[in-house]
Amino acid sequence: MGRLIKLMELVVTHGVPFADVCKMILYLIPSFLIYTIPMAFLLSVLLAFGRLSADNEITVIKASGISLFQIMPPVIYCAILALLLAFGVSTIGAPWGNRSFKALSLQLLTKNIAATIREKTFWDDIPGLVMYTDHFEEKSRQLKGVVIHDGRNQARPMTIFAREGVISGASGNNALLLSLQNGSIHMIGEGGSYRLVRFGEYSMTVGNRENGKPPALDESDLWLSELIRHMDDPTATSALRLRYRTEFHSRFTFPFASFVFAILAVPLGIHNRRAGKTGGFAVSIFIILSYYVLMSVAKALPVKGILPVSTALWLPNLIFLAIGVYFLQMASLEKSLRWFQLNKSLHFFRKSS
Repeated sequence: MGRLIKLMELVVTHGVPFADVCKMILYLIPSFLIYTIPMAFLLSVLLAFGRLSADNEITVIKASGISLFQIMPPVIYCAILALLLAFGVSTIGAPWGNRSFKALSLQLLTKNIAATIREKTFWDDIPGLVMYTDHFEEKSRQLKGVVIHDGRNQARPMTIFAREGVISGASGNNALLLSLQNGSIHMIGEGGSYRLVRFGEYSMTVGNRENGKPPALDESDLWLSELIRHMDDPTATSALRLRYRTEFHSRFTFPFASFVFAILAVPLGIHNRRAGKTGGFAVSIFIILSYYVLMSVAKALPVKGILPVSTALWLPNLIFLAIGVYFLQMASLEKSLRWFQLNKSLHFFRKSS
C-alpha cells in the first residue's frame, strides 16, 4: 500500500512518463501475487466443489464407490503448483520488484528533485535525508531557514542548520548541489563526543548516485541469502535480527497457505452446496480475513517474547491445516459442520444482499 501511494504521488505531483508508470506497476505486481495466489486458489476450490455438490455430482461420485479422499489428488497437485508459484514469486519476484521499484522511483525523483521541495514541510524523498525550509523560492531556487538531518552515514549522522541556501544542478549526474550559507553542523565525533562546526558556506550533494551504490534496502527487498546473512550478523541489534527472521519465515509461510487452503476449501465447498457463488465469495473472504488477522497476531508474538519466530509464523498454517483435516474427515463421513454454523451465516449474507 505504501508503494501505491508513492506511485500516485510520482504520477500526480511530478508528471512521471506513462512508460515509467507501466514499469513501476510491473514491479509492484509480484508483491501482490504473494497474497493473491493463495486467495484465488481458495476461491476457485470453493466454487468448484460447491458447484459439484450443488449438481449432486459429489453424491454420484460417492455412489460409484469413490471416496472423498480419492478425489483429493488433483486438488493436492494443483495446490502444490500454486505453492511453488507463490514461493517463486515470494523469493525471487518480490525482491526483484521491490528493488527495481525503489531504484526507478529514486531515479525519477533525482531527475526533478527540486520540484518536490515544499516550504514548511519535511522533505524526505531521498532515503536517509530529511530537510525542512521556512521559505523556498522555486524560480531562483533559494532557501531560507534550512534544517537538514543527514543520516545517510548511520555511523556519523549530522544535523545542519543554515540561514539560507541555493539549490543547483550537480554536473555529471541527476543529483543536486545544495549550497548553504551562515550555519552550523552538529554531529557525533569519535568516542561519542559532540562536535559543532560553524560555517560561512557549505556545499553538499543530494541524490548523488554517481558512486553506483543502490538505494537503501529494507528486509522486504533482500534475497534469501542476504536475509540469512543478516540474521546471523552479530553486529546487528536484536530487534533488527528479529525483523530479518520474520521476513525470512514469511517467504515460506504465505506460499504454504495455498496448500492449507486446498485442504480447508474442499469440505467447505461441499457443505456450501446451496449458497452458490455468493456464498463461495463470503466464505473465502471470511477465511482470508481470519487467516491474515491470525498471521498479524502471530507476528506480534516474537516481539513480545512469547514464542520464537519459527514457531509463531507457522502457527496460523498449522491451525488452519488442523481445521481443514477435521472438516475433511467430517465431510467424508457425511457429517454436518454444525458448530461452524455455516448455513446460518450464508443465509444471513444472502438475505442482506
